[in-house]
Amino acid sequence: VQEMQAKLVEAEAQIPLAMAEALKSGNLGVMDYYKLRNVEADTEMRDSISKGSDQD
Repeated sequence: VQEMQAKLVEAEAQIPLAMAEALKSGNLGVMDYYKLRNVEADTEMRDSISKGSDQD
């Protein structure tokens, strides 16, 4: 399990580098990047809402 987690952390660390390279090379446009970030933020918001609040 720890080995798989280490591989996951390593792969996640490479994501920003790959995104930067894709932006530089033109494989990813600025609007595509913003749409991706918006989807990520929306997903986080929905996860947060579905978990509810601890203040009840």
